[in-house]
Order: sequence, then structure tokens, then C-alpha cells
Amino acid sequence: MASIIKRKKNYSVVYSYIDENGEKKQKWETRSSYQDALKRKAEIESKKTTGTFLPPSNQTIKEFMLDLVSLYGEKRWGVSMYDSQTALIANYINPIIGDLKVQDITPRVVDKYIQTLQKTPPVATKTHRPKSEYMSNQNIEKIIKLLRCAFKQAVRWELVAKNPFDNVVLPKVEYKKRDIWTADMIRTALDQCTDSKLYVAMNLAFACSLRMGEILGLTWSNVHISDEEIADDNAYVYIDKELARASKRAIEMLGHRDVYYVFPPLFANTSTRIILKKPKTDSSIRKVWLPKTLAYILREWKSAQDELRALLRDEYQDYDLVVALANGRPCEDRIILKSFEKLREKAGLPKVVFHSLRHSSTTYKLKLNHGDLKATQGDTGHAQIDMITSVYAHILDEDRKVNAQKFEDAFYASANPDLRTVRPPAKTQGPKEPESVSLDLEALVEQLRKSPELANTLAALLASAPSGK
Repeated sequence: MASIIKRKKNYSVVYSYIDENGEKKQKWETRSSYQDALKRKAEIESKKTTGTFLPPSNQTIKEFMLDLVSLYGEKRWGVSMYDSQTALIANYINPIIGDLKVQDITPRVVDKYIQTLQKTPPVATKTHRPKSEYMSNQNIEKIIKLLRCAFKQAVRWELVAKNPFDNVVLPKVEYKKRDIWTADMIRTALDQCTDSKLYVAMNLAFACSLRMGEILGLTWSNVHISDEEIADDNAYVYIDKELARASKRAIEMLGHRDVYYVFPPLFANTSTRIILKKPKTDSSIRKVWLPKTLAYILREWKSAQDELRALLRDEYQDYDLVVALANGRPCEDRIILKSFEKLREKAGLPKVVFHSLRHSSTTYKLKLNHGDLKATQGDTGHAQIDMITSVYAHILDEDRKVNAQKFEDAFYASANPDLRTVRPPAKTQGPKEPESVSLDLEALVEQLRKSPELANTLAALLASAPSGK
């Protein structure tokens, strides 16, 4: 099974195994002491006996992650996920631990890797400039989540016996509460908005709780605003796609999976494409009903688009997009975001991001429907309802305060006797010496004279009191 061979100052545990290609190989493992060698020999023989022995592998992390992308990622990831995950591998995994062997990754190695990440500057790209000197704890969490998934496959592929990324102690992620605009602030912003695209986008974000990609990917075929539908309060939009930018490589590697349309690029040599794709989760595919006013806003916007199309004729590229550029081409989020920032400064409103309108929407709806989480989730498209309870817990707490106030009015205010005059007894600090009581004899005599019943009661008590002390 296995043997121990003494070699000068060390001991070698020698055993044979069958590799992944079915070939018989021999492995020499060096130990510094005979006791360590004996322990390793017993471990190998025990695993071979129980059928849990895994043959040694020299595969590096870099080679393994290549297999992961090819065998797992191309089947399970969408184009956006493919781009983000391969970027993490290229920027933060391969450069730091890429040359290590898969079987050399232990929980201790993982802890050291996390320490290294905390001292690693984030990688800058053409479209993204780092906001911090070192990797944020939130991004470290994303990297470890990817590696945990990767090593889950390594266990399945019998490269390692257990996942070293399970039960990892991650740096604490501080989630800052997102600032939002109130309904009055949003009215102010809409009153001062002169950009029609932004005006429509803001209304869809606030009234319908839509994400940016869902707004920009909305097509007129999914907007139902006929006279009859509006009159019956049945006007709605159907969300089943979103606008995104993805790399040509991701689109090609995934075989256009979940990609409904690839827009022709303005320049042929660009490495990315604007696409219409399936939403990230099935729960994001949903129907959202429209307030009447928003339905009429969309009808006016559609009329303006039709006039522009007729004016530009062949110059207008009709992709049926609700929020589009003047020539009909898709409007990317950076255009809306830039216009939104200008509006915010012009209106003198608190600094928030466009996505905050979705948070404002959720907050407003929770207040209107008195915390109806299921109805709110239907509009927002959150996959898990606890996303609402965790992110918007402060709103629910405010409603619970209202519950306490309503309880006060309904129960305590109508109690007889009035319980609102009740006060808790003062706290005592242990036994106290009895305080001397000074009696106002004249006042006592006057009370007894006015109340014969009290005088009779006092006389009876004195008669029944024990004599002596």
C-alpha cells in the first residue's frame, strides 16, 4: 500500500496511484520526522481502504479556473456574470494565487489570501476608477464567493476532499444606508426636469420600482396604455428584458444564451456590444401596473417619438425602445446618469444616485400599503422577500411605531379608570430605615369630624390592634 524510506535527514512516504488518465504513477512525499511519515502512511492506507483517497494533482489554480469557466461558467453564467467573474479571476485570483496547486489550498492559505487582498489596490479600467486605496471588503466577499463556488466543483470533480473556502471568516462588510429623496423632492426634480428621456425614466423608476436596465430595455410592445386599459385602471408594463453592455467574447462563448438582441455597433472594432437580455432572475420578469398619470405621460412621449420618426424617416433607427436617443438608438445608463446629476445640482437637492429612486419607490409603497411586503415585492422584482425586510427595515419600524400610537389611542385612552395616569413605582436601593412621619393633628381631626365613616373605621382598627409594642 505505502512504505516509508529513510533519506539522509528526512523520511519519504512512497505510494502508487492511478491518475486522471488511468495511468499508474508513483508519489514520494517528504516528511521531516519518522512520526509524521508514519502518520501520513496510515492516512493514505486508511483512505485507500475506505475509497476516499484522492490521487495527487499538480493542477494550478490558474489551470483550474480555466476549467471552471469552460466546464461550469459557460453553462451557468449569463453574459454579465461571465464578464464580472472572469474579471475577478484575471485581476485578483490568478495574479495572487494562480501558481499555487489546487491541493495546496488550505483554510490557513485562504486566510492569508484574504489578508493579501485587503492590502491590494483595486484594478482600474477604462470605465471605472477606484474609489478607495485598497480592495473593499464587499469586493473581497465577491471573490471568496466565487472561489467557494469553484472549490465546490473541485470537490465534485474529486480534486480535493473538502472545500477550504467553507466557513471562511470574512472582513465585516459595512452596508451604508442609501440616502433617498422624499416624494416632495422627487416632485421638485420632475418639475425642473427639461430632458424628456430623463423625465420618463424617473417616472418609471419611482412609480414602477424599475431598475435602470429594465427602464432602458423596455419596449413599446410591452407597454399597455390603451383608452380602455387606462379607464379600467388596467394600464401596465411587462418587464421581460433589460439593456446591458457585454463583451463580444462573453456573447460568443455563451452562444447568445439569454441574449435576445445585439445592437449593431457604431464602430466595428469595439470589444463590447449593447444587448437586450433576459433579466438576472425569473422573479424580475413581471407585470407592473401604471398610475393613470404615468400612462398619459407615456402616451404623450410615444406621440413625440412618432413625430420624430416621421421627421427623420430613414435616419431613425426604430428598435421599439421606450427610452431611446433622438435617432432611435439605445440610450445607455451613463447618459441618463449624467443628465440626472445635472438636474440634481440645478434643483439643489440632496446628492443621491439614480438607483435611489427605486429605493424611494419601495419606501413610498410600503407606507401606502402599510407594509404589504408581498405586493411591494411584486413591483420591485426582488428574488427574496427578505431583501425588502432587511434593506427597508427602517420603514417597517416606523410603521410599527404607528402601531404603538394606534394601540395607545384604541386601548389606553379609552380605559376606565384612565391608565395613562399610572406611573411605575420608583426603584428602591435595598431596605431603608423607616422615615419619621410628622402628623398634622389639626388636619387629621378635621378629616375625622367631616367623615364619621372614617372615624368609625379608625376606631375599629385601633380596637383590634395588638397591645404591647
